[in-house]
Amino acid sequence: MGDEGKHAVLKDGRRVNLRTYKPSDKEELVSMYANLSQDTLKWSMPPYNRERIERMTSDLDNRIIVLAFDGHKVVGHLQISLATNARFRGTGDLFIYLHQDFQNAGLGAALMNEGIALARTRKVHRVELTVVADNHRAIRLYEKVGFQREGLKRENYLGEDGKYHDEVEMGILL
Repeated sequence: MGDEGKHAVLKDGRRVNLRTYKPSDKEELVSMYANLSQDTLKWSMPPYNRERIERMTSDLDNRIIVLAFDGHKVVGHLQISLATNARFRGTGDLFIYLHQDFQNAGLGAALMNEGIALARTRKVHRVELTVVADNHRAIRLYEKVGFQREGLKRENYLGEDGKYHDEVEMGILL
């Protein structure tokens, strides 16, 4: 995937560009997170401020970062952080966020498939993620692209509602 990246056509006909992150994308990434709705962030791990985004996009040698662009605006962010410990070499931890205007349109699957393809290219053996069990839409997406449920962390995530929620551990072997 070169600088121009790849195109994805969404279910509603919109076209977005997918490409790997470059440091010059940082301001647009900060802007995307600043404009996410509360509903989009319901099961997230805030804050998504500039300092955190700078940390997330540092150490690019050990991260696979794919962004989705609508024109010049970032509307999706997938990241796989690769383990640096020798015993976990070849494994990565994935997260994905989509701007609310681009959810339920096929963008999540396009980003997931691109991220998994890049992980395979880099000889990653396994990718895992953790998702709040109540986030059914995300779980369906992960299963659709090949992730399997591997475990359950009971009452591990303290939601905005003040209640503890289960988390599902999922993984895919590449």
